[in-house]
Amino acid sequence: MTAKIGIIAEHKPGEGRIPLTPLQIQQLHAENPELSITVLPSDQRAFSSEEFSSAGIKLSSDLTTDNLVIAVKEIDVKDIQGNQAYLFFSHTIKGQDYNMPMLNHILDVGATLIDYELIRDDLDRRLVFFGRHAGLAGMVNTLWSYGQRQKVLGVDSPFLKIKQAQDYQDLEEIKLSLQILGLEISRWLADKPALVIGITGYGNVSKGAQEIIDNFSLMEMTPSELLETDLSAYPGQIIKVIFKESDMFETIDSNVAFELQDYFDHPEKYRSKFNSYIDKLDILVNCIYWDTPYPRLITLDEIKAHYQEAPSLLIVGDITCDIDGAIQFNTGATLSPDPVYVYDPETGEKHMGFQGNGVLVMAVDNLPTELPRESSEAFGEALLPFVSAMGSCDYSQAFEDLVLPAEIKRAVIAHQGQLAPDYEYLTKYLKA
Repeated sequence: MTAKIGIIAEHKPGEGRIPLTPLQIQQLHAENPELSITVLPSDQRAFSSEEFSSAGIKLSSDLTTDNLVIAVKEIDVKDIQGNQAYLFFSHTIKGQDYNMPMLNHILDVGATLIDYELIRDDLDRRLVFFGRHAGLAGMVNTLWSYGQRQKVLGVDSPFLKIKQAQDYQDLEEIKLSLQILGLEISRWLADKPALVIGITGYGNVSKGAQEIIDNFSLMEMTPSELLETDLSAYPGQIIKVIFKESDMFETIDSNVAFELQDYFDHPEKYRSKFNSYIDKLDILVNCIYWDTPYPRLITLDEIKAHYQEAPSLLIVGDITCDIDGAIQFNTGATLSPDPVYVYDPETGEKHMGFQGNGVLVMAVDNLPTELPRESSEAFGEALLPFVSAMGSCDYSQAFEDLVLPAEIKRAVIAHQGQLAPDYEYLTKYLKA
């Protein structure tokens, strides 16, 4: 079967990424003569139409004859047809109510849905993701937000010279800028209390966030050291603290020790102990996965109690951005043009921008698009090994007969009007 793939234009405002770059498509065409990849033109994409046409890649406004249509974010429902397979981040596997209508439509028309988030190896490790770039952009934006929030509170600092990630030319410029600015920040902090930055998790998102903050001169403490240390002994220091699961959560039964696999298997037996750290944090960058069985990291009651005393936590960069999730006061995702809001713990209201009483929340849910070229290049490299097989698959066959790599077949959520066996649990969310 001829492998025909179409790359759709992203419809969400400001989304400049693409699953495969012009050079990667050119490489695929050279290695797979039977493969045909067509690209829908887009004015907001980080790669110009000229870059595709000069690489010999077909541009077309009609992708209806393609076997597989791919995107980054959710495809507009009106563009989903019954005779095609689709690959994108669907944000459906937690039963997200805002995307259940889209999933219902996919089932109604009998289309096939494959989700990047589910492309995993035999050890359940994700293979195609933007995690590092979410961490990179998320930390930059959090530091930028810190400077802006301080200004509103009457403090001018060198952090005001940090820009949003999208306003730099590329990652190289970000790092060079922060390395130079770091000297000025160190001088400014010299006669001030330590600045404590907490980062939850240790995966790709966390690593990306650390890659940014490590451009500064800083010291690192473990969470237990943070609790035991008199921070007044470290004026002028930027202190980085990385939190693992055992630092953040504990068993409800105090007679039972924390055990990581048990936490993953039985999250209902655990509770957060993160509240003990909040009073020592100035900035929190949240990089952990969360779902409903798991305990929240910070609850509404905990942030309210914190702000009724002498609050230190000024800003939360919620990079993983689970709404009403680990950070319960994340009450809604934001977009890069309007990326932050102040959550008032007393009233439960949020105010867009930097003004207001409470904790500042940076909750952009598509952060990698602020580094669109670098993130697209890294993403496409991970996707390349699977492209030809996905494009040549005959999706008119029954699910059990689909000829796909195991990593991809496990990522098929819906096919021919039915949920795949591994995702039949979504029926309860569709009915709700």
